[in-house]
Amino acid sequence: MQAVYYIGLDVHKKKIAYCIQTSAGKIVDQGMVASTRPALSNWVAKLPTPWAAAMEATLFTGWIYDFLKPHASALKVAHPAMLKAITAAKKKNDKDDAKRIADLLRIDLLPECYMAPSDIRELRRVLRFRNKIVRHAVSLKNKTAGLLMEVGAEYSKRRLHGKRYFHELLIELDTLDEIPTTVVEMLRMNRAGLELFETLQLQLVKALATHSLLADRVKLLMTIRGIGVMTALTWALEVGEVERFASISKAISYCGLCSAQQESAGKTKRGPLSKKRNKHLQTKLIEAAKLAPQWHPELQIVHDRELARSNPNRATLAVARKLVAYLMAVDRRGTPFVQADTTTELVN
Repeated sequence: MQAVYYIGLDVHKKKIAYCIQTSAGKIVDQGMVASTRPALSNWVAKLPTPWAAAMEATLFTGWIYDFLKPHASALKVAHPAMLKAITAAKKKNDKDDAKRIADLLRIDLLPECYMAPSDIRELRRVLRFRNKIVRHAVSLKNKTAGLLMEVGAEYSKRRLHGKRYFHELLIELDTLDEIPTTVVEMLRMNRAGLELFETLQLQLVKALATHSLLADRVKLLMTIRGIGVMTALTWALEVGEVERFASISKAISYCGLCSAQQESAGKTKRGPLSKKRNKHLQTKLIEAAKLAPQWHPELQIVHDRELARSNPNRATLAVARKLVAYLMAVDRRGTPFVQADTTTELVN
């Protein structure tokens, strides 16, 4: 049987520290390589084969992972928080970090995290870019209202961002001597930016929803009443392969819909919602859970029952957790959601 070499990679923006070990733990080589494709190509050509490697999940991990994967017998990505807990030490530098990662990989104790396929990661990047554009658009809307309030201009809050009303408002402001011309010009520029962002985000959503990898999956997820195109897209792209979750409770934990738990000496303490979560899914599912009971009778029952026990926030979380169960069921089976008989009480 041919010996495998184990490589630990400490990835940074400009440099990658590496440590190559044998299966017995003997260090074959250590050093640094530039974080560029030509440098990595030259480095890979000199590696002893076969080799397996591991690296910590960072902003730069994706392209390095895709570049090295065809050359490696195995390539893994480590969970940053869990890796930090395992390898905590007073002495910390890139050389030692690479050695620790190689050690954990060699003895099969690396806290591995999920790495989505490259095509899913590419589409996920587009979705997150779209979400960033929406946040910019909201800030422009707030700035429009802010400019009007600064100069004491009267306007309809409900109609302010309507195209026709805003055009008429600018004409009216132009005739008022007390409104500075600079404010009117800034309002025009602000509106131009807003319209650009709104058009762009709609184009991105349409492109994602009709993409060959997502179209059928999104249509199936949207058969759940209360699930719209953005919630379906967020679920499909942030979850990736739904089979990676062994249970609904693990998916709920990943979405950040459960509280942190601390248990010691037979005493259990629950904290606020866990910060170890996918924030994109958490936000979208909570938004969906606030509206879904209006369209889904079963979710209305869940909401009302939890509201009778506790408060509106807990009721929303209960609905969000039920949505995760529905999404997982539809995604795993690949069949449309079937509405249950609402004449009977929903059973957990």
